[in-house]
Amino acid sequence: QVQLVESGGGLVQAGGSLGLSCAASGRSFNIYAVGWFRQAPGKERQIVGTISKSGSSTYYADSVKGRFTISRDNAKNTVSLQMNSLKPEDTAVYYCAADFDGLVLHRGLGRYWGQGTQVTVSS
Repeated sequence: QVQLVESGGGLVQAGGSLGLSCAASGRSFNIYAVGWFRQAPGKERQIVGTISKSGSSTYYADSVKGRFTISRDNAKNTVSLQMNSLKPEDTAVYYCAADFDGLVLHRGLGRYWGQGTQVTVSS
């Protein structure tokens, strides 16, 4: 069992930066791939990106590629999402999810989910 807690959301102006953190408790974090997802009001949840168990491999959705960076520190059981050059369309609730199988995350699924943190980008 893993519990995930996101933090770091807030209000930021367009063009600004924000960093989110996903803290995990429970079993060893390095046995899970982790994904970041977001859901805007009235829209379906979409994948933002993923990071492999070791952190050696990352994937980003085209909409955030070059602006967002995912990293992890398995010693601290945390995964971070650094968001730069934010746009109003990045406004959403951001969730982290973990699964033994990274391919599951790419299908928009995951064994464990956090409660989400709101990110609002003003124009």
